[in-house]
Amino acid sequence: MSDGAVAVVAGVGPGLGLAVSNRFADAGCRVAMLARRADALEAMAAARSDGRLLPFPCDVTEAEQVEETFARIGRELGVPECVVFNAGGWVRIPILDLDPETFERSWRAGCFGGFLVGRAAARAMVPAGHGTILFTGATASLRGGAGFAAFAAGKFGLRAVAQSMARELGPQGIHVAHVVIDGQIMSPRYARLAAERGPDALLDPAAIAEVYHQLHLQPRSAWTFELELRPWCERF
Repeated sequence: MSDGAVAVVAGVGPGLGLAVSNRFADAGCRVAMLARRADALEAMAAARSDGRLLPFPCDVTEAEQVEETFARIGRELGVPECVVFNAGGWVRIPILDLDPETFERSWRAGCFGGFLVGRAAARAMVPAGHGTILFTGATASLRGGAGFAAFAAGKFGLRAVAQSMARELGPQGIHVAHVVIDGQIMSPRYARLAAERGPDALLDPAAIAEVYHQLHLQPRSAWTFELELRPWCERF
């Protein structure tokens, strides 16, 4: 990856999204960070002194906003070499209490947004003949747990989108990969849980981000489509 290359991370919060953004910035990229809240993006960008983190407010569930944001990225930064879709849609509600609006909102964030971002990334990368598109999955990508009907529907769907894109775009030089995050990601919110379980019992965002960067650097003679990440002590 050349210095000054462009990366895009969609769905940036203070956990994994920021860790991925920082990892690509450490590699010399200019990183367009996408999320709905402009103030939160600006604060995260300002915390880094080299100016490599760039806020691009965008609701990834809105097609027009995604298209306009990618067009702006193209004008201001150039064609992205790597695009990471990291938006969530996490909800845990029993099926008897799950209303249609919540179900649809979770699906739009977890799956529909992935389609919009993935399509925009592909439209930018295919003419260039290269690029990487990475999708963040979850345990719910593989099985629907009790109370997770809405979240699992979105993550199942996102995995299907990623599979289809990988098969379609791989022969055109675009590496598409799906990462199953099987376990709780470490954050200040879960510090007590981490202390109870012991060292490295929760996924370190920086460690996940390192794997994302490695995926981007893979030679095309040996591309990974899907991998699972979990702490050493996680049952599966």
